[in-house]
Amino acid sequence: MTRLGGSAAVDSPARLRMNRTALFPVGLLAVCTVPLAFAAAWTPILLLIPLMVALWVLRAGVDIADEGLTVRSTFGQRQVPWRDVAGIRVAPRGDLWLVTTSGTEIRLPVMRARDLPRLAALSGGRIEVPAPPAQ
Repeated sequence: MTRLGGSAAVDSPARLRMNRTALFPVGLLAVCTVPLAFAAAWTPILLLIPLMVALWVLRAGVDIADEGLTVRSTFGQRQVPWRDVAGIRVAPRGDLWLVTTSGTEIRLPVMRARDLPRLAALSGGRIEVPAPPAQ
């Protein structure tokens, strides 16, 4: 788990989201779904699948500000003040989890281990990146 560092100020609120080019395959999925959607009376509901995926691409992410982190999912959000952040845990598959002082973990959507240096830089020094192990 990555420990927290000092408490420098964040220059401006940062928004970490999925790259918008991910909407291209979603559009392709929508085009492929249209013929199936009008095959029967109940199948127009299939059009909700690309709509929900597009909503997730546009909404899910992490906002970093002076007050703390805001973790956004498709339909909700959770704000965590810096004083409640104990650190970041990197899961075996590379997912990042925010560990709170109460012991709960919150998955940081669309963020992977490779994003940890960027997250640490945007946190204003509150999150430190551990040095790689010596070889």
